[in-house]
Amino acid sequence: MKNIFSWDRLWKVIPQLNPYIGVSFRIVLSGLVFGTLLGLAVAVLRIKKILIINQILSVYISFMRGTSMLVQLMIIYYGLPLLLKGTIGVDINSWDKLMFVKATFILNEGAFLGELFRAAIESVPAEQREAGYSINLTGPQVFFRIVLPQAVKTAIPAYGVDVIGMFHNTSIAFTLGVIDLVGRAKTIGIGTGHLIEAYVYVAFIYIIVSIILKLLFYLLDRKFTFGTEGTVH
Repeated sequence: MKNIFSWDRLWKVIPQLNPYIGVSFRIVLSGLVFGTLLGLAVAVLRIKKILIINQILSVYISFMRGTSMLVQLMIIYYGLPLLLKGTIGVDINSWDKLMFVKATFILNEGAFLGELFRAAIESVPAEQREAGYSINLTGPQVFFRIVLPQAVKTAIPAYGVDVIGMFHNTSIAFTLGVIDLVGRAKTIGIGTGHLIEAYVYVAFIYIIVSIILKLLFYLLDRKFTFGTEGTVH
């Protein structure tokens, strides 16, 4: 048992792994912020049903939801530089590989969150919109004061699950040679011949982060509970 797992080796790999937790968090943060903004734009455009734009977005969403994230990463890494150079003459081959990973997460999240937000917005009863118009609220006022708060409440649980899944998916970054938490665990295992300790610590980090995120989104969900326990500030 000593040769399979060692507490001494575990304590030694922890400081080697900790600096790479930040790489995973940076990927998640990019996907969270820009993916959310893209998702909102996708949702609004899908709801408006502008013919050509809606068809383009349907293809985009179908592709992102119907293919694995690894395939998307490969297409973006190898295809995006060719596309940009061939169409507008911009060469991005010198970009840091982490940028391509972030771009993949942003586009992936934009598709998934776009459908999530669209469903949440459309779940708000039409009568509530009509009530807003009846008191002379403008379209944007009805959306931001009436529709959006209720849509946020509806979307929060699924949004939280998506963010946790995004953190788990950061391990694909190592496919391009980007050293994140899992990537560093792999290199330590290859270098030392001992894999278990590094992966045990990675699993511990994933569990702790997942628990913290679940708690945060639970509290956020409680905050957006209308009419009884919480109010929107």
